[in-house]
Amino acid sequence: MVDTPLSSCSVCERAFQVRFRYQVRDDNGAFQYFCSQACQQVSLGYSSSGAAGTEGARDGACGCDVCGKRFTLEYPFQVQVQDGAPSHYCTMACRTTALAGVHRVNRPSAVAQTGPRRIAVFNHKGGTGKTTTAVNLAAGLAEAGSKVLLVDADGQGNVGASLGIRGEKTLYHVLVHGTSAMDAAVPVRDDLHVLTSNELLAAAELHLAGRPNRDRVMRERLGDRLTGYDVIVIDCAPALSLMNQNALVYADSVLVPVSCDYLSLVGVKQVLRTLRQVRDHLKHDVAMLGVLPTFYDVRNKIARDSVSALQDHFGERCLPPIRVNTKLREAPSARQTIFEYAPDSHGALDYMGLVEHVRRLRGDPRLLDRDAPAGVTVPMAAVAS
Repeated sequence: MVDTPLSSCSVCERAFQVRFRYQVRDDNGAFQYFCSQACQQVSLGYSSSGAAGTEGARDGACGCDVCGKRFTLEYPFQVQVQDGAPSHYCTMACRTTALAGVHRVNRPSAVAQTGPRRIAVFNHKGGTGKTTTAVNLAAGLAEAGSKVLLVDADGQGNVGASLGIRGEKTLYHVLVHGTSAMDAAVPVRDDLHVLTSNELLAAAELHLAGRPNRDRVMRERLGDRLTGYDVIVIDCAPALSLMNQNALVYADSVLVPVSCDYLSLVGVKQVLRTLRQVRDHLKHDVAMLGVLPTFYDVRNKIARDSVSALQDHFGERCLPPIRVNTKLREAPSARQTIFEYAPDSHGALDYMGLVEHVRRLRGDPRLLDRDAPAGVTVPMAAVAS
């Protein structure tokens, strides 16, 4: 078995191999590494003897987040950090109780996200218009004045092909070699940069599989290092993959393109299950920004029934559909966005409507309603005829 690569302690800078879960902490996308429990406690504002620093408890003790009892830190299991917020447990029994889902006494409130908005365009099923949506959403937001980074997380590299670009450095180099994403991104339009991908991304997945916190590497590599961007749009591959897990853990919201046919509606259920798994098992809340019907042809009954079913069960989260439009198919061959290729077409008008909807939701508190998608079911009988 290959040894874990050496990490550098974030406190004492000593090189060491990560062996225990407590030695790695995710602070809002920036990973911290600790060679010992003492260094971990120092980073949290405690001395090795349990005395609190300026941000710790003034009496030198912690409060258990389950039972409320005051105690002094002695063991690694007594501290767990999630999304930068430490939780404390006086005994293993209290820790087990917390992990079982029981509400804790002193659980810190969620912190409002700062930095760029991160939108994953995601669906397990292929052929739903993910890349078309990602490219034109990113381009439309850039035309509206936002600074946008479009990340291609699909090894097929269709984002670069659609815009006629090929980056010297790709997402592979960012994830595996630690290349700065800002250095690797290619400026393609005013306020629009693209981080491309190619077939090397398959090798990146092998690299991720052998790392600690393998589902958070994208969050670590990008995280707070991306400055100057207002929005990051991630084009995900049509797959259940470790790369998509990384994209969803990095994203704060998900846009789900759904083509107007029966099998695509079936696929929506899998998307909702995946979002629930990300929340429950990977401990990351990702909001459902919306479900976007694509390839909508008002002349076809299945298309009308599909949109009706989505509207019934997603309400306002079902966005206005993108109509079938030949210009949308032709634009990539011209290496242009729909706004450049055919600005007066139905495709351009529909995607500009999506852009305006996303811009309006920037400060909408409904995006924080994380639990809504988990309970949604799509009635397939409604579109079976």
